[in-house]
Amino acid sequence: MVLNQNKVIDDLRLFPSAWNYLSFPSKPPVKLLKIALFVKKWPHRSRAGGLERHALTLHLVLAKRGHELHIFTASCSNCSLPSYPFSNLHFHLSKPTAAGYLDQSSVWKQFQAQNASGKPFDVIHTESVGLMHTRARKLTNLVVTWHGIAYETLHSDIIQELLRTPEEPQSYALTERAIKVVEEVKFFPRYAHHVATSDHCGDVLKRIYMIPEERVHIILNGVDEEIFKPDVMMGKEFKQKFGIPESRTLILGMAGRLVKDKGHPLIFEALKQILMENETFRRSTIVLVAGDGPWSARYRELGSNVIVLGPLEQAQLARFYNAIDIFVNPTLRAQGLDHTLLEAMLSGKPLMATRLASIVGSVIVGTEIGYTFSPMVDSVKKALYRVWNDGREVLETKGSVARQRGLQLFTATKMAASYERLFLCISNDGNNTDNNCEEICLKNTNSSQNSAASWFNNVRGYIVSPQKSVTNANCRSKSLNMRTIKKLYEHFGCSVTIIRVQYNG
Repeated sequence: MVLNQNKVIDDLRLFPSAWNYLSFPSKPPVKLLKIALFVKKWPHRSRAGGLERHALTLHLVLAKRGHELHIFTASCSNCSLPSYPFSNLHFHLSKPTAAGYLDQSSVWKQFQAQNASGKPFDVIHTESVGLMHTRARKLTNLVVTWHGIAYETLHSDIIQELLRTPEEPQSYALTERAIKVVEEVKFFPRYAHHVATSDHCGDVLKRIYMIPEERVHIILNGVDEEIFKPDVMMGKEFKQKFGIPESRTLILGMAGRLVKDKGHPLIFEALKQILMENETFRRSTIVLVAGDGPWSARYRELGSNVIVLGPLEQAQLARFYNAIDIFVNPTLRAQGLDHTLLEAMLSGKPLMATRLASIVGSVIVGTEIGYTFSPMVDSVKKALYRVWNDGREVLETKGSVARQRGLQLFTATKMAASYERLFLCISNDGNNTDNNCEEICLKNTNSSQNSAASWFNNVRGYIVSPQKSVTNANCRSKSLNMRTIKKLYEHFGCSVTIIRVQYNG
């Protein structure tokens, strides 16, 4: 339960902000869960998309925490699943449909067989429509994580239409997408619980898709903080490997799929114009491009200022981030929350990205973290010039702030702890005797004579404003429900204003 703006919220499922702001215990979970995951594809090396990488990062942490994981996914004809050091991680493969999706009939039979063998599943998790709504509608302990919804994609379609050249045929995507939004509004409620991976998506699910607030939970994406972290020597070695001289005072970095909807025609044109018109920029700047796709060949046309690295594995990506001064993401895709932004933040790098709702609402929330631009060439050029004029010292300061925000919100540990608590909360929905939706442990770290106000100070993130001083309350360390805490404060005649909550285990 949460106190928010003088209002008591008795159910954690009603917490209105991202669960990443909450602090959950790192000790072993109070209950080990049997979890079913439905995901279209399991990641294979560096070619995994954001959805697959989310599935991998999250569920490996949950397996490491001791939960029993059953992953229902499609088989791959020309690849094999990697091996993992967990005996509690089980894969159930099925042949994909001609369109590459999970065969719903096959995976449902596999699921039913596992659900009937021994202990039934405590929680079912589907990454987007891995499990279709026709199968999910009667499962009360099911969570769907949305990595992009049609309403968000409408923004991408508008951008693409604005950027369309006279020679290109007009697209009917906007009309089709509007119909898709209506379809989603109709079938989304069939899923019991929804996780939005950005603050903007959570707002849309509540307001536009009209899903009840207690069934919408915002959990921002997270990446492995043990892999993505600052390492100066690693960055120097990477620059030496690719022959980047120390005289270059600005190194821009981009990573991901080098395709049109990721904004590469836009950034390509902006860079082309600047390199042609500004000799000083040309002499001082290097652009590193990691990834593959049709635009890799075009970037090579820009000459020695651009180094195309090809696709990189995670370990190499970590070196790449440490070699750059700022990470640039020109994406035109308004849906989801791009993992590369989070990886760069945890590596201590500032960001430059498209001014999309999910990005400015959850990631680049201010100029202290980086730069944003509209998806127009002139706007991109202005942002690039601002970066160049600010210089390395300013960028390092912004990078430090970005890393602090990343550690607060975007680590794999934070993400997994939030999902674990949600899964515990909704497991055996309707008969949750463990009160995982309602309890909070407040630590009394000093003496039993601590004031009641100091109890709240141990719940990091709260801003507590008592109108009346409270002392000598005989408080002891224990778990309290919010009704008890409210009565405690009323007893001492206090007024409480709570702006944000984090739990302290």
